[in-house]
Amino acid sequence: MAASLPEFPTSVKNFQRYLQIKTVQPTPDYATCAQFLRDMADELGLPHQVYEMAPGKPIVVMTWEGKDPTLPSIGLNSHTDVVPVYEEFWSEDPFAANIVQDDAGEHRIIARGTQDMKIVGMCYLEAIRELRNRGVKQLLRTVHVIFVPDEEIGSADGMKQFVHRDGFKQLNLGLMLDEGVANPDNSYKVFYGEKAPWWARFTAEGNTGHGSKFIPNTAGPKLANVINALLQFRDQEEKRLVAGKDEATGKVIREGDVTSVNLTMLSGGKQHNIVPHALEACFDIRVSPFVDYEKFEAWIAELARTNDVTIQYKQQYKADNLTKLEGSPWWAAMGRVGQSLGIEHDADIFSGATDSRWVRCLGIPCLGVSPMRNLPVLLHDHNEYVTVNGYLEGIRYYEQLIEELANVAA
Repeated sequence: MAASLPEFPTSVKNFQRYLQIKTVQPTPDYATCAQFLRDMADELGLPHQVYEMAPGKPIVVMTWEGKDPTLPSIGLNSHTDVVPVYEEFWSEDPFAANIVQDDAGEHRIIARGTQDMKIVGMCYLEAIRELRNRGVKQLLRTVHVIFVPDEEIGSADGMKQFVHRDGFKQLNLGLMLDEGVANPDNSYKVFYGEKAPWWARFTAEGNTGHGSKFIPNTAGPKLANVINALLQFRDQEEKRLVAGKDEATGKVIREGDVTSVNLTMLSGGKQHNIVPHALEACFDIRVSPFVDYEKFEAWIAELARTNDVTIQYKQQYKADNLTKLEGSPWWAAMGRVGQSLGIEHDADIFSGATDSRWVRCLGIPCLGVSPMRNLPVLLHDHNEYVTVNGYLEGIRYYEQLIEELANVAA
């Protein structure tokens, strides 16, 4: 007989309730989620507003006013949507948020969104609860807790639009915290930048005819030249990453230092014996922030031009997306919290894309950190989980971090 589970604190039960709301793309239940968040805000005594960049896609902003609301505020951002699942590969119902004990005696909360990124949003709220319970009525700076939709599908109806609206501008952010990832090592990853997503579609057109003939100027060889060149570049970047160090400079090479290239879609053709008029190849390119965007774009454009191939970008982010750490009072405050709790911070570049990119390009510093260490990276994977102890540690971390950041002097 399986051992009975202990009675978990209310903060854990609240996390389970949040995870049980099916905010799964492509039809997230945003209405139930927004009501849950508004109820939490009322429970915590936080005034809140709801904005919509598109009907049925609420952005919930809770506000804890500071002693000096004229100072730039602290934003605590998280997205409410999660990616779909293959339920047949899960050991538990991915939306039940069941807690199971593993062989090491740890209690795992298994659910879609545990790592990406409902843990962060709930840690924000439970940390504020702990601060209030300690009798902290106000911090120096105002704190805004921001819950946004649609991050998992590009944020077109979320943060991407919100940053240009009056509701966002009135937040007067001096710093925004956002998501990170789990770390198998004993530290918290902190992301001060991220790779720029370039989604490119290459289209080759040429002569058509019978599949048995040597027809000149066909689409296939043109597109093949582009594909081969991009995959050769991919191999070079992968070798740099595997080597781990730049031979010329001695610099350590990490994932954020290299540009990833992946062929994700191929399409075209009618049947086996007809040479196609047109063929298409789509690539997901994530450009390192240390790359000269203009030079890299020019190289791709020349590659397409010399092979008589057209290129269209579905997404091409080229704004500056690095937050300065040296001399930053925010980074210094984070360091003090880490030292107090015995938690190391590992500063890095995020390999994917987050909502921080829309905020950084406005000149607002952003740091991405999720309170997960000694944990496999399972975002978008089967059996996504965090441990109860890890979640509770995250609450303690954010309790100190929010207090420290919001009390940074002018």
